[in-house]
Amino acid sequence: MQLLNQAVVTEYLNMQAAIDAIEAMLHQQAAHPKWIKAPERLVIETFSEDDKHSSGSHLSMPATIYDGEKEYTAVKLVTICPDNPSRNMPTTTALITVSDNDTGAILAIMDGIYITQVRTAALSGIATKYMAKPDCQSVAVVGCGGMAYEQLHAVLTVRPEIKTVYLWNRSSEGAEQFKTRFERDYSQWSVDISICKDINDAICDADIINVATRATEGLFDSNHIKADVHINAVGAYQPLMKEISNEVIANSNMVVVDDLAGSRHEAGDLIQAHDSSDCAWTWDDLSGDLQALVTEKIVKSESGITLFKSVGAASFDAAVALYVAKQAKQKTFGAAVDW
Repeated sequence: MQLLNQAVVTEYLNMQAAIDAIEAMLHQQAAHPKWIKAPERLVIETFSEDDKHSSGSHLSMPATIYDGEKEYTAVKLVTICPDNPSRNMPTTTALITVSDNDTGAILAIMDGIYITQVRTAALSGIATKYMAKPDCQSVAVVGCGGMAYEQLHAVLTVRPEIKTVYLWNRSSEGAEQFKTRFERDYSQWSVDISICKDINDAICDADIINVATRATEGLFDSNHIKADVHINAVGAYQPLMKEISNEVIANSNMVVVDDLAGSRHEAGDLIQAHDSSDCAWTWDDLSGDLQALVTEKIVKSESGITLFKSVGAASFDAAVALYVAKQAKQKTFGAAVDW
């Protein structure tokens, strides 16, 4: 069994590999629906609303993948701790196990923080690849937390022609730290990064908008964004959370989710839009999911706003974790231990 800490996972997992692994899994899932099994994740609220703690959550996410030769199980255990940034710790902590279903032997135990960030970002990258216009020149980052960092990297991976990045964060300090870190770690992207104090200044000229926040109400309206903008929304992962306004959702020509079942229970933006008597959008207007997009059962609208909403699913984590576990076995990286 290989033990893979965050440093090792970060060294051996790159964005393109994660994108490829998820796309391959989606094609496989479409061709062989019974090969991938991923029940809805279990979400337990943690902490309490008091003066010392913000409410967080614990998630348990199992999935099995049959790759045509062998079946594997990947289980991710996640704890979301909103107060961690003040402790200089990541908001999301995670651990993933990968086991061989023939014998039950555990092949790898790995840190799941980076895999969660890369997997989430890769979903936005895939959505951008199929939904955003091909000549994008700029992207806005709304919310500069941990998820947003790799999300920008994923968008630049599939749209390397982008030259301008606009940042907006509730705290200017967070935006400054994001800019410094991104320019240091991803110097291969020759982009001009600007920090905006007003969210509308960040989004008004953007061809793509990445949104990753814990907001509870829509952050902008469609009169402040381009008529053909593509939006990747990965925050608002609980029913009472919301970062995309009902007005933007209703005015989107195409709305795609990563996971059909999970989105109906967790995508706060869409749940609230559907439930609102003042919003014309309902679940019947949903264009489809990421699998349908990748397999071209649905295709991009020729014009208009496109919206991708992600809540995450265990199958995506499993695809990336299995790739890392197989690479660790083949290239013998990490620490080998008897179990």
